[in-house]
Amino acid sequence: MLDQFFDWEAIIKDIAKRPYITLGFSAFVLLIPLAATSTRAMMRRLGRRWGQLHRLSYLIAVLGVLGVVHYLWLVKADYQQPAIYAVIVAILLGMRAWWWRAGPAMAAPK
Repeated sequence: MLDQFFDWEAIIKDIAKRPYITLGFSAFVLLIPLAATSTRAMMRRLGRRWGQLHRLSYLIAVLGVLGVVHYLWLVKADYQQPAIYAVIVAILLGMRAWWWRAGPAMAAPK
């Protein structure tokens, strides 16, 4: 928005031209409430709903993956940067899936 100097028509055209920006920015904005509620105080305050809220991170990760895929289609030549993003997302989701499958055996002792 700042590079367009709040020219809303130009911003909308830019979004239509590069939807991967919209996907990535949407994922970023949706992660803000998750970051804000990740403290111990917020976990206690939200109780059971904290887990429900944080399960949304998987849907948000899908938005991020879609943005990376669209970015890959867009660049067509230099795949290095979008590939790095794709690898980071894949590693993080893979680690989470591995920990989930390991179950209570991987849980930290209390």
